[in-house]
Amino acid sequence: MPSDRHIVLFDLFGVIARHQQPGALAKMAARCHAPTDAFTTAYWACRPPYDAGRQSAPEYWTAVLRSLSVDVDVDVEADTIEELRLADIDSWSRVDNRMVAYVRSLRAVTEVALLSNIPSDHADAFLAAQPWLHTLDHVAFSGKIKAAKPAPAAFHHCAIAMRAAPADFLFVDDREENVRAAQAVGMNGHVFTGRDELAAVIDTWLPARRPTWK
Repeated sequence: MPSDRHIVLFDLFGVIARHQQPGALAKMAARCHAPTDAFTTAYWACRPPYDAGRQSAPEYWTAVLRSLSVDVDVDVEADTIEELRLADIDSWSRVDNRMVAYVRSLRAVTEVALLSNIPSDHADAFLAAQPWLHTLDHVAFSGKIKAAKPAPAAFHHCAIAMRAAPADFLFVDDREENVRAAQAVGMNGHVFTGRDELAAVIDTWLPARRPTWK
């Protein structure tokens, strides 16, 4: 039976929030006395279990340091890991205020949810810093739900949590592979390239009323 629900499901980074701050990885690499290229490779290669909630922050950073063969004294390792953890969180903390305003305006005309690949401790920091997230109809962070995009389980979580059918969703992400994964489970999808283009897509997708925004 067709549903009359319309839920816009947003990605976070690259859509509402900024991508990682430029130069952040180089600064973290310097803290480890490691080349930036090698650090960047280890940072991303070790990331999937951390994003998906299968690894704690200390476990993730220990894996990164071991991958780099960094010789960190046991007595200072915990301090080094905590410095890296906090620097990492800070590097992902910026939002696009105009997109935040647009997302909030949509709440007047439709359901709005969020699905983001983000470690659990990063999610806690983001929720504390961005109270508007608490006004959304559902927020799903990969580190909390134990599933990361593009795994089907991440999208199924949102449908189950919101008691909706996949076809009720329009999923918006800046990564094409994630949009394709959402479409594979039955959601509508849009690859984000900018606010104006997205607004036109949403205006067409919503059945009657239109969001007002400036």
